[in-house]
Amino acid sequence: MGSVKQFQVTFDCAEPERVARFWCEVLGYVVPPPPEGFASWGDYDRSLPPERQGATFACGDPTGVGARLFFQRVPEGKVVKNRVHLDVRVGTGLVGEERLAALESECARLVTLGAARVRLLAADGFDESCIVMQDIEGNEFCLD
Repeated sequence: MGSVKQFQVTFDCAEPERVARFWCEVLGYVVPPPPEGFASWGDYDRSLPPERQGATFACGDPTGVGARLFFQRVPEGKVVKNRVHLDVRVGTGLVGEERLAALESECARLVTLGAARVRLLAADGFDESCIVMQDIEGNEFCLD
């Protein structure tokens, strides 16, 4: 058996810092301190060549347990459905109306942050309900 590896999830996007800060709010993640010698990430960013300014941003789980999220600017916009998406686990262990209430409550909070509700996938006797959503740049994720 192989060893457990740390990993990060990388998002292609138009505005890395904006999308990263959205996901910080969704997940309770934090932006790490700027590199040594810089008072802020803005100061660090301004030290880069113009073509690299604003090109990347990252955030992570303050406990160090969850995956790091990395956001990189790409020139093209999102065209098709994501092949990989995040499931934000807000209803773990809940079923029926209690689960739906937890999902709907979190959905309402995320919509105020700029997320969009796509559709409810209702429980079908095999899978419990979840809500398909999009982040502020249209990337799909699920409230599960």
